[in-house]
Amino acid sequence: MSALIIFKDIQIHFGSFHAVKNFNLEIREGEFFTFLGPSGCGKTTILRALAGFISPSGGRIFLKDKDITDMPIEKRGIGMVFQNYALFPTMTVYENIAFGMKVRKASRAEIDAEVRDIARKVDLKETQLSKKVSELSGGQQQRVAIARALVLKPSILALDEPLSNLDAKLRVQLRNELKELQKQFGITTIYVTHDQEEALTLSDRIAVFNNGNLEQVGTPYEIYNHSGTEFVCNFIGDINRIDPVLIANSPLKAFVSSDKVAYIRNEKVNLAPIEGDDVVRLKARIVDREYYGLYSKYVLEMAGGGRMKTIEKENGRIGFAIGEETDVYIRLADIMQFDRTEREH
Repeated sequence: MSALIIFKDIQIHFGSFHAVKNFNLEIREGEFFTFLGPSGCGKTTILRALAGFISPSGGRIFLKDKDITDMPIEKRGIGMVFQNYALFPTMTVYENIAFGMKVRKASRAEIDAEVRDIARKVDLKETQLSKKVSELSGGQQQRVAIARALVLKPSILALDEPLSNLDAKLRVQLRNELKELQKQFGITTIYVTHDQEEALTLSDRIAVFNNGNLEQVGTPYEIYNHSGTEFVCNFIGDINRIDPVLIANSPLKAFVSSDKVAYIRNEKVNLAPIEGDDVVRLKARIVDREYYGLYSKYVLEMAGGGRMKTIEKENGRIGFAIGEETDVYIRLADIMQFDRTEREH
């Protein structure tokens, strides 16, 4: 699949502050692509440069092989949904969705047909079109913001933290709706978030940002299970750093290099036996348990030194008790190793 968007050697400076440093990335047509990273890492800055709100200090941006670096915002064909939705609170839902088409001087009949069509597609009821935006819930306002962007039939939909102002339950519901909408429209979508779960569940591919740099690009599976850097490994999901004392005093010594830092995901530390030639058995004692209903989290004091956390599904059998001795099974292929010097960056 050919690249729809290409960022080539992009640099963005604000005075002496380098927000983005030599950024290179290709995004394919039809992808749901997520920019993930902590606050202030450069992900929103790159999105705004693509949309035309920020001019890069260096490098070029291409869309369908056309250089759009200096192109006016309105000619780029990018629909933008902002974190605060940027809706007009005194206007009705209908007027908000129609706004961009009016600016383009579309006919009244065309505006009416398109507004009602897109409202149906994003699950806004006919009765809501005449309401003021300020009368709607957060979730409904978000649908209006998406409808306003999509009614202009952009080639790209750009969403900047669109769910961050909503409560947890609504966020999960709208997350699923967003993915369905993206499939329905087949539109290339670029999504900015600091929420790892959001990124993993929504994305075809993810770019992980850190301090103005691109750490890794990959599928959710690759980012989670084969983290390219120590930062990515720590930023995504829950993970154990394996204590060097445990490595030195266990069969792990033969596998983990002494000049590396080793990690393993919590759920890949097993309290039940697992099959495989590369499985190592260790000894531990349960020192803490947190019960979550579907699963329990255990803290293990490892016989060789250090502690680890693990997650066990609650499948009806009686769980482990605090103080109980247990065997622990680790698949060597699940251990991720990184150079020690990386921690000093």
